[in-house]
Amino acid sequence: MLKPTQCVHEGTIRSRIHQGVNSPIFTSTSAGYIDPEADALVYPRHFNMPNQKAVVDKLCALENGEAGLIFSSGMAAISTTLFALLQKGDHAVFQNDLYGGTYHHAAFNLQKYGIDYTFVDAKNLEAVEEAIQSNTRLIYIETPSNPLLKITDIAAVAAIAKRRNLVSVIDNTFATPINQNPLDLGMDIVIHSGTKYLGGHSDICCGAVITSCEIAKRIESCAHQLGGSLNASTCYLLERSLKTLALRVTRQNENALLISQYLQGCPQIETVYYPGLENHNGHELAARQMVGFGGMLSFELKLNSKSNAVSVKENSRRFLTHLQLIRPATSLGGVETIVCIPADTSHVEVPPKEKETMGIKDQLLRFSAGIEDPNDLISDIEQALKSF
Repeated sequence: MLKPTQCVHEGTIRSRIHQGVNSPIFTSTSAGYIDPEADALVYPRHFNMPNQKAVVDKLCALENGEAGLIFSSGMAAISTTLFALLQKGDHAVFQNDLYGGTYHHAAFNLQKYGIDYTFVDAKNLEAVEEAIQSNTRLIYIETPSNPLLKITDIAAVAAIAKRRNLVSVIDNTFATPINQNPLDLGMDIVIHSGTKYLGGHSDICCGAVITSCEIAKRIESCAHQLGGSLNASTCYLLERSLKTLALRVTRQNENALLISQYLQGCPQIETVYYPGLENHNGHELAARQMVGFGGMLSFELKLNSKSNAVSVKENSRRFLTHLQLIRPATSLGGVETIVCIPADTSHVEVPPKEKETMGIKDQLLRFSAGIEDPNDLISDIEQALKSF
């Protein structure tokens, strides 16, 4: 089946009671266990309730994975995966321009448990190889990256990991399973902050891990103890949202490309970061490993005489206040178009020096294209640029 069909039909629980087309919601947190055919105790914290499994089955179909788990947040998925696969004395290699929450977790939590790490430019494959130590167990990347949309060669990193007998992990949140399937390119684990595109309506907090059966068992064992499971009602809402994922993402891809092309021609804009643009330094690689270029872009406002009168960040905030349709808001991936200053939001916990190294400036804005008419969005940007 093709992606739009999988989005609608995979994983649906067929009710024998009234033949409903939607999965029933199994709200009970207590389930019988005296059943000779049962192979495990059914319990929400064990990640094996029907509504949890329905979402996993749909995501496995979309990502071409064998097994997975649904978590209460993207960070629950990330932290549980890392703690499941790393132990005291181990070392991990991380891409140096990660989502701020992931960066903060690696930089400030892992060493508390005796786990060492190295941040590296993942686009530099030689640097990735050189960062690997005798006790390295895992390589973690994110592409397109948050917030500068840098593109990493997924197949090449996966090949390095396999050659060195390491587990490879990728955050696929920005791309979604509609635009990119890293397991097909050799990665071992795909992680999503489902709060973003998978939920897609800015009303669900969740995360997902899709991988092989063997690795899923290792992560599940740790997940039981950390307890980041998702309740049945939210799983139902997530499954409902996933039915329109292909439609939403396709429109968001189109809008992001049109908006990035418009911004390139604006004299008030210094730089536009979007892998769908031919002048993006990762465009050719993105075209090889992605089906669509995604709904995320970022851009830097050009500094001018007005910028000198106030701080650069205040200048950026002033632009945001002049938007009328597009909402200045946190998070991303919803049906509505939003924009934020990453230095204030997604990367607020990253120390200033590291932000500078990452290229996250105060005039950088991260833009999440929604599904509105692109002409309305461009008109709003145009009037805001003129007025600010």
